[in-house]
Amino acid sequence: MPATTRLIHPADADRLAELQSAGRDFFAPWDKERDEAWFTAAGQAAEIAGMLERYERGEVVPHVILAPDRHAVGRITLTGIVRGPFQSASMGYWLSPDVNGRGYTTDAVRAMLALAFGELGLHRVEASTLLHNERSQRVLERAGFTRIGMAPRYLRIDGRWQDHYLFQRLADED
Repeated sequence: MPATTRLIHPADADRLAELQSAGRDFFAPWDKERDEAWFTAAGQAAEIAGMLERYERGEVVPHVILAPDRHAVGRITLTGIVRGPFQSASMGYWLSPDVNGRGYTTDAVRAMLALAFGELGLHRVEASTLLHNERSQRVLERAGFTRIGMAPRYLRIDGRWQDHYLFQRLADED
C-alpha cells in the first residue's frame, strides 16, 4: 500500500513537532537554520496556521505525508504558486529518518504532482536538491522530473549559501 498525502491540519502540530525534534540532527544538513520554537508543538502550530492562511489565498498547498498505517511521517508542500502564463509551483518535502528508504517520499511526490497537474491545473512543478543529496535526486527522477541545471549559492542551508541542482516536471510529460 503506498503512502498518501492530505492537507495539513492544526491537529498535526504535536506529531510534526515530535518528528522534527527526533530528526533534528538528521535534518540539519538539509534544512535552513531553525530556532528552538520550530521543534515545539507551539512552533509547529504557528507554522501550520501561517501555511493554512497562505493556502486560503492560493499561494501554497501544504500536506502531510501519511505512511500506509495513516500516521504522519513528514511534509510535502507546493509553494510559490504562480498563475497567469506561468502556471508553476515549487515543491519541497521532508520525511522522518526512521522511515527513509521505503518509497514514501516518491509516493508523496507523485500524489502532489497529480494534484498540481489535475485539480490545480498547473503546467510546471520545480524542485531543487543540494548537489550531494543523491537520495532526493533519485526520488525526483523516479517521479519523472528532469534535471535542468545547477544554481550556484541558491539557498541558505545549514548556515551557508549552497549550490543546488534544479529539477522540473511538466504537466504534458509522460
